Amino acid sequence: MKIFNTLTRKKEEFIPIEPNKVRMYVCGPTVYNYIHIGNARPMIVFDTVRRYFEYKGYEVNYVSNFTDVDDKIINKAIEEGSTSEQVAARFIDECKKDMEALNVRPATTHPLATKEIAGMIDMISTLIEKGHAYAAPDGTVYFSVKSDPEYGKLSHKNIDDLEGGHRDIKVTGENGKRDYLDFVLWKPKKEGEPSWRSPWSDGRPGWHIECSVMAKKYLGDEIDIHAGGEDLIFPHHENEIAQSESANGVGFARYWMHNGFLNIDNKKMSKSLGNFFTVREIGEKYDLQVLRFFMLSAHYRSPLNFSAELMEAAKNSLDRIITCCTMLKEIVDNKREGGIDGASYTSDINEDIIGFVKKFEEAMDDDFNTADAISAIFELVRFANQHSNEIDHVQAKALYDRLSALSGILGIITLQEKEAPDFDIEALIEKRSQAKKDKDFALADKIRDELLEKGIVLKDTREGVKWEWVK
Repeated sequence: MKIFNTLTRKKEEFIPIEPNKVRMYVCGPTVYNYIHIGNARPMIVFDTVRRYFEYKGYEVNYVSNFTDVDDKIINKAIEEGSTSEQVAARFIDECKKDMEALNVRPATTHPLATKEIAGMIDMISTLIEKGHAYAAPDGTVYFSVKSDPEYGKLSHKNIDDLEGGHRDIKVTGENGKRDYLDFVLWKPKKEGEPSWRSPWSDGRPGWHIECSVMAKKYLGDEIDIHAGGEDLIFPHHENEIAQSESANGVGFARYWMHNGFLNIDNKKMSKSLGNFFTVREIGEKYDLQVLRFFMLSAHYRSPLNFSAELMEAAKNSLDRIITCCTMLKEIVDNKREGGIDGASYTSDINEDIIGFVKKFEEAMDDDFNTADAISAIFELVRFANQHSNEIDHVQAKALYDRLSALSGILGIITLQEKEAPDFDIEALIEKRSQAKKDKDFALADKIRDELLEKGIVLKDTREGVKWEWVK
């Protein structure tokens, strides 16, 4: 298995710190509103990475935080007349609902920044003791960037260039810095803000220190994979490396993975442009499995463009997989003994399946290329459709099991259980069939349309009338 490592800018063979175990940290959202579809991409991508590691037999310790103290959360609380705790708790719950709808599994641990303050104070103290940080007279604590000779190694930025462009990284109000490059580890409180006691001032941590401390606590000083969106490479992840390695005295993460940006109609997502969408809003138009499928239809490192047309294409593609699985399941459930009209598939179907699985695994082993993995799934779908009239229920089960398993690695649900309707569908289907025999096509169409309004579509097949739920 090879992973593109942002640190080295090349694909590298994955070698875990401990055999058969993966320690993985993924930066989570700041919870001040419903998550948007840009937040959803890393959630889906790295959930899929986790699933594939587990498929390959690894034990994965997957940690993804919630930032529950931040200027945006504080401002939201002021706007609502509530507290930061209430805002964060509410939107953590809403985020978890969206994650469930996206079939993103809960992390092994979802730490909260506000519950790890003591660890942050300890790490900041260690950095001061080792000469990598200093406290300003106003109680702000800064990390001294020039104390770390390797600073810039992740983003491949040169310190001299950074000094020339210091306005890009200077935070308003930071007047006690010894150097423009230095960044905040602890900030004194302002009126009305949540705060905690520290040796330097009553205040709260800077953003970057949170992840360093949570990764150390739940995964160890050195971890296998650190991941997140491309926008986090600098300064967030660069600063994490500096903090963690300076405090712990060992390398921080062996592999750094970053997903590409998500654009809307070839433009950056922005509320001012009116092209800002939350996951919840997309869920009103599509089953969120469609959004997940769409996100995985491109390689995770590639920029991805979101549009209504591309979502429709994703929906149609996903429907092909689900329709194939439904067809195979029906053959299995009906215990069909042979093909239709005497046809039979005489080759070893398990041998055929092995070829599709190999293509899928080769794609995923090559830096988690989900686009090519989906192509392998569609080859399996085409094969199943081509031989649907020839296979018996045993062969259908072999195809169904493998198609479901490969889709499941991508987090795609191929057969959703629907709540039983509160009316007799079969009786209405029989009534429609009788109407067609009586050439009362108006009644037949009326029954079909009534069922469609209730979310049920009818399909006339060689094996009779079939029905299925539609969204």
